[in-house]
Amino acid sequence: MKKYDENKAKSAGELFSQGYNCSQAVIGAWADAIGLDKNTALKIACGFGGGMGRLREVCGAVSGAVMILSWKYGYTDGTDQAAKAEMYKLIQAFAARFKEENGFDSIVCRELLGLQGASAPTPEARTKEYYKKRPCKELVELSAGLVGEFIEVAE
Repeated sequence: MKKYDENKAKSAGELFSQGYNCSQAVIGAWADAIGLDKNTALKIACGFGGGMGRLREVCGAVSGAVMILSWKYGYTDGTDQAAKAEMYKLIQAFAARFKEENGFDSIVCRELLGLQGASAPTPEARTKEYYKKRPCKELVELSAGLVGEFIEVAE
């Protein structure tokens, strides 16, 4: 039975606390479970932090989840319309769950953080104040946990 995964949520939160961006934290928590090399996952996801390079677009935690679901259930035949539709249906369902649970009804980084537009490319230092003012760790944990509702992994 698929369900919210507390262990993956905790693991993603720990990765975020170690300095990984939101996308890296989510995919890093799931990499082993889906048969993806962790270092490869971390590299692929590194540009998606801060809503894609601090542009504050789609939340990196959501982007990480999309990468996991794509890796696990993705298609490789560009003409397979049914497979595309199934993938998009899955991603839309995940986004709906994320919005339902996050209290903001959004998957957009700047909306989740209460910001306007892009941020400077230099990331902020991860201080106690940073963690107090940002919901990122909680959103990373939420996203990683919710992936468990959408994925089958071998036990």
